[in-house]
Amino acid sequence: MKLLKCILTENDCYRAKRTIRPKGVMVHSTGANNPTLRRYVQPVASTPGREELLTALGANPNGNHWNRPGLDVCVHGFIGRLADGSVAAVQTLPWDHRGWHSGTGTSGNSANNTHISFEMCEDDLTDPAYFRQAYRAAVELTAMLCSQYGLSPLEDGVVICHQDGYRRGVASNHGDIYNWFPRFGMDMNDFRADVVRTLEGDKEEDGMVYFKTLADVPEYYRGAVQKAVDKDALKGGGNGELNVSEDLCRTLTVLDRMGKLDE
Repeated sequence: MKLLKCILTENDCYRAKRTIRPKGVMVHSTGANNPTLRRYVQPVASTPGREELLTALGANPNGNHWNRPGLDVCVHGFIGRLADGSVAAVQTLPWDHRGWHSGTGTSGNSANNTHISFEMCEDDLTDPAYFRQAYRAAVELTAMLCSQYGLSPLEDGVVICHQDGYRRGVASNHGDIYNWFPRFGMDMNDFRADVVRTLEGDKEEDGMVYFKTLADVPEYYRGAVQKAVDKDALKGGGNGELNVSEDLCRTLTVLDRMGKLDE
């Protein structure tokens, strides 16, 4: 993951100078067909390395970026396309700054007081290549933040999206990220699992994770893999060894959610 830094010092949220003790990470997506970082992030005259950042981000000719006063929203970071088309993350608030990203939920509480936040810049939600790149950057950014603040991604309520926050009563009613991830067979359970794997660093040399036996398969995949074994569709190498790849586990899980393994 490429990580730039362009703190939104002109945003009223930054100027409020309130801090939090981070207890989690909330994933957002922008809800607009514009995957470019320059739409939201622009350096101002006082920004360190301004010229280099402008070159990397590209200029926003419309002036509707978030590094200006008068806005009632601000997140800790963005993920999207740089001027050269590559995907990167940009830090836009100090990680322990209180963001303005979740609103107040039905419980009367707000994830603004507990969660670091970032926006994934949406495109038209049909490009699998961009989704994979943005998703991977989001996983790596979340893993970095969990490591930095000693957060457990699988602990209840730690790594959530905006809609998860609404369901928990700590955010306003927005649909992200469930308007996007399921189009590519993914949800927040998959996301949290990928954050864990990134933290564990258990990638094989060929970049693929393999599970030797059914007991090694993570619980969130195991039911679908078990069904494939029961149907004799997955045999492995014998003696209880499956040596099944994570990609296949994920595919089986998607098929199971569609009911295809029950036919």
